[in-house]
Amino acid sequence: MRIEYEPKHDVLNVEFLENVDIEESIEYDGVIIDYAKDRRIVSIEILDVGKRITKKPLETINFAVIKEKVEA
Repeated sequence: MRIEYEPKHDVLNVEFLENVDIEESIEYDGVIIDYAKDRRIVSIEILDVGKRITKKPLETINFAVIKEKVEA
């Protein structure tokens, strides 16, 4: 996963899948979801993120991975 913030355009992008072609993009109220051909989410882009969340979005990232055993 890759998180990028472009201050010049105030865009935050969360890329879940690298090197996967985007088949379709859907925008809803300034949030764009990019889908692969098999409907996996490739990335989510938030436009004007400074107006929607905070002026310094990268300072608010608190990334945690919770690993727990899941029984089938």
